[in-house]
Amino acid sequence: MRNRLLEVARERFAAQGVEATRVQEICERADIAEKTFFNYFPSKRHLMRELANEGVGELIADIESVRKQTASTADRIRLFFDQIVENMEQAGPMQREVLTEMVHVAHEGGAEHDQARRLHEGFSRLIADGLEEGDLTEAHPPDTLTDMLMGAFYVLMFNWANLDGYPLRDNAQAAARFLADSLTR
Repeated sequence: MRNRLLEVARERFAAQGVEATRVQEICERADIAEKTFFNYFPSKRHLMRELANEGVGELIADIESVRKQTASTADRIRLFFDQIVENMEQAGPMQREVLTEMVHVAHEGGAEHDQARRLHEGFSRLIADGLEEGDLTEAHPPDTLTDMLMGAFYVLMFNWANLDGYPLRDNAQAAARFLADSLTR
């Protein structure tokens, strides 16, 4: 039942946005009573928190998928940013609102510490791979390289979610080139 509620919520949020979707509508589409919804999620925000956790898990899976590629670190960085653009484009226009809402919810109640830690670890492993393979600069500490990679990702997502007409694909490709040029030997 929990998975069904999440599935219906994802579908409705993608179709009409987070704000416009009511718990009652999710329940009707999932064919359950509202009381049952509240057995699983105390509020719509709690449901969003669960979706935010899933989103972080998917992002980490994307990082891990890129890490497995037989390619240079520069190419892995490019592949990662290309994958992020594909994910956003496939998700559709309402994904902007969903992303914004997920970020807000993820930063409530201390959840950001676990999510930020998980993301940092994922990006850090990508950097560690490059250092181990010898194709990343050693002029800066690994944590700085991780922060720059993570920061570029966050800026792209923030701008895409908040700026109408933001050219995500073009800017993601430019960021990947910049990072590849800056971080590699």
